Amino acid sequence: MSRPSSQYEHMSLDDFEELLADKPADEKWELIGGRVVRMMVGARWEHNYIIQNISTGLRDRLRAKGSPCRTLIESFRLRNAPTESSMLPDVIVHCRPLEPGAASLHDPTVLVEVMSEGSKARDRFEKWAVYQKLPSLRHYVLVERDRAHIETFDRVGEVWSGVQILDGLDAVLDLPGIGVAVPLAEIYRDVIGREKERA
Repeated sequence: MSRPSSQYEHMSLDDFEELLADKPADEKWELIGGRVVRMMVGARWEHNYIIQNISTGLRDRLRAKGSPCRTLIESFRLRNAPTESSMLPDVIVHCRPLEPGAASLHDPTVLVEVMSEGSKARDRFEKWAVYQKLPSLRHYVLVERDRAHIETFDRVGEVWSGVQILDGLDAVLDLPGIGVAVPLAEIYRDVIGREKERA
């Protein structure tokens, strides 16, 4: 087995969780397949608006259909011991009740990452390498921040499909695993209008 590159810091999940207690308040730490990623807290407003739009759009539709599924955003951890991972997806859809006081879960149904230029490679490759191993996951959704463009990976039975591309505000994000669909016009509301899309 090849050794990890020395340019990255690697540690076990147990060691990472011990270290979290000393994390500076202005930093966001993730453990992705044993690799430590430290980032500064804070993102552009567009990033926050898109996350809120997705979470609200999913939550409202799930409640309307009487689904047990709910959404969590940004600061709630996805913890997976087999892959040595502790991550903070932008949006999590989970479909079972959480224990009182829980601060993490291991069995998401949908995961969403809103990509920036700095996070694209990590979201598409490193995180996807971990996420596709989660038995409960049905959809992984990658959302561009600066244009109306979404990529989805969908699990049909036990098999992951190839990437599905959604382009433009007229497209619709369909998530059959939870029985809801959200138009991209709603996901990008107040961020990308028709004028900007045509530009």
